[in-house]
Amino acid sequence: METPNQYQQFEDLEIEQLPIAKNKLHNWTHFAGLYAAEHVAATEFVIGATFVALGATTKDIILGLLIGNILAVLSWTLITSPIAVDTRLSLYTYLNKIAGDSMTKLYNWANVVIFTVISAAMITVSSTAVRFAFDIPAQLDWYPTNLWFVLIVLLVGIVVVAIAIYGFTAVSKFSAICAPWLFVMFISGAFILLPALSLDVLGETLPSGWTELINLGDQSIWTGLNSDGEPGIGLLEVIGFAWAANSITHFGLIDMALFRFAKKKSYGLTTSTGMMFGHFVAWISAGIMGAGAAVIIGKSIVELDPGDVAYYALGWSGFVIVIVAGWTTAVANLYRAGLAAQAIFTKNSRKKTTIIVGLVTMVVACFPFVFSQMLPLLTYAGLLVVPVGSIVFAEHQIFPKIGYTRYWSHYRNLTFSTPAIASWALGLLFGFGLNILNVMSFYYLFIPTWIFTILIYTFLAGRYGAKDNYPEEEEKERVRNTHIDEFQEIKAQKEVVLIIDTSLFTKVLKGISLLALAITVVLACIVLFGSETEKVYIENRELFYTYAFVCTVVYFVTSIWALKRGNSLNK
Repeated sequence: METPNQYQQFEDLEIEQLPIAKNKLHNWTHFAGLYAAEHVAATEFVIGATFVALGATTKDIILGLLIGNILAVLSWTLITSPIAVDTRLSLYTYLNKIAGDSMTKLYNWANVVIFTVISAAMITVSSTAVRFAFDIPAQLDWYPTNLWFVLIVLLVGIVVVAIAIYGFTAVSKFSAICAPWLFVMFISGAFILLPALSLDVLGETLPSGWTELINLGDQSIWTGLNSDGEPGIGLLEVIGFAWAANSITHFGLIDMALFRFAKKKSYGLTTSTGMMFGHFVAWISAGIMGAGAAVIIGKSIVELDPGDVAYYALGWSGFVIVIVAGWTTAVANLYRAGLAAQAIFTKNSRKKTTIIVGLVTMVVACFPFVFSQMLPLLTYAGLLVVPVGSIVFAEHQIFPKIGYTRYWSHYRNLTFSTPAIASWALGLLFGFGLNILNVMSFYYLFIPTWIFTILIYTFLAGRYGAKDNYPEEEEKERVRNTHIDEFQEIKAQKEVVLIIDTSLFTKVLKGISLLALAITVVLACIVLFGSETEKVYIENRELFYTYAFVCTVVYFVTSIWALKRGNSLNK
């Protein structure tokens, strides 16, 4: 079937520059798996330990993380996914439509840098596990001090780049396999090392009740004192960080790149798999694991890297969890970085830009300082891009409600949007100015910055042409969107319908993989609840180390085998 001439203009465009076709949309399970894997990640080891070092109390951690992560889920659901589903565009493409080429290039360069550094940090974290396995010294300086560590970083990075270049489907499939196992292992790690803490503080392997458990946390994990022995952060700071940690992706609208594939706006709620299981459970588990490993090794938690913590919590499975957890986050962020780069270099494919960005990422990952500075990096990155998210939010959601024209800059053929660039600059001055003046908690700065930028952009856009009507241009836009829909329907007819693998053998493979997870949980429960004495605890812990690793191997072999069988039907 030939493509009619009126649609040829769309054939010449990179697929990322068009709205996502209806036949490319995904169900909620894709997003649940994607967010679970991305946010049950290697950063959790770093952030979990950071909360300990910052001196939060146990009650503040439990309540603060719960509230903060619920607010984050609502932010994705109410701010990000509605715009993504309405437009079916990534933020990078949509921003060009409403703010012109100059603003878009500036913003995309900022995102390439941000996501390159975040991906690099995750590759570095993954590499700490491999260096531990080969007895390579811990990398505590800002630069690498061992050639073998550099080689490991490059090998780990190659895997990340290889997955990311295949796009959203590959990222989501990889995440869907990793997510259940990651969650099980984080929970298991806390179960394994909680008795070690209890023995050190209480003299028994298990706290007798909730009150004793809270006391254990206050005495040995979240003590309320920071690493300098001074009173630490409180409830509001914990809430603020949990909310702000991903402000770059929800208030900043970066995750339009993911939710443009969602069938419904309500799929924003699927981020709860990442926030509740990842940030809530995993941060708490990472704190327990870090404190427990510190007790066993006899060092402070701030002296340990993720490889140390994971090994003493999970044995050889700990090496795997740090590697896989780093990969899942690095892959998703490298995919975002590749999209941003492709929006700058529009004549190149996303695969090509992802490979180039990936090579740069691998070089940056060789410098260990990138993962040790994750907390300020995430917060500053959010403050940098949130003003841009507010500009898009104002144009898409507010302008139609107050009688302004959406896409007015596009209709006027402006390549330089003074209101957009000025609003971004003023938003940055406002946000970082508040930070310098120290008028409020650093973690909440993104909220007044977001509101301020919306007001400034709405005012300036009104002065520059948003109040005007553009009936001819709006009709051309409507016709173009209709042609895009028709073009995509024609393309969809040419595509082969995917065959779902329902064979008995594949079901058996999936059943075995789930059984491996269940056995791992049972083994962890035996360590936590079945260790009456220190001697029995150590025996049970060693038993877990051995058989949990066997279950890990079985899980990934059967899961990947099942996935390949399904893929083979569609070749």
